[in-house]
Amino acid sequence: MTAQTLDRTLSSFRIGDPAGTYPIFDATGSTIAPGRWNTPGSPLIYTSEHYSTALLEKLVHGSGRLPPNQHYIEITIPRGLSYEVFSQPSLPGWDTMPATVSQGFGETWCLDRRSVILLVPSVVARLDCNVLINPAHPEFS
Repeated sequence: MTAQTLDRTLSSFRIGDPAGTYPIFDATGSTIAPGRWNTPGSPLIYTSEHYSTALLEKLVHGSGRLPPNQHYIEITIPRGLSYEVFSQPSLPGWDTMPATVSQGFGETWCLDRRSVILLVPSVVARLDCNVLINPAHPEFS
């Protein structure tokens, strides 16, 4: 995969507790509880292309209920930033558990700083994308 340049702005959504231990727009949580696409050594900010996908991800990976302290933020990713689109056929097993295949891919992408954004399919909503943000990338601000 090669990084491309966004030719439009991109919106993404994240749900969290704004008064929680970690800032809502921060990768600290992914170092403590790694997700499908990262290990503790490759912190990422997980967001979704749609609010409904962010909500579904939160419900599936949580208790099945959204606590009242959870709020969403809409993130506007400006045009001109680098991004990659993950190709499902290129990595068989990306959607299996344990998530070692996808974690290996995400860790390499993150540590190599190939782009600031990685668009990946949602395992729980296959037609929707999650938007991974690499805070270690030089374009991140």
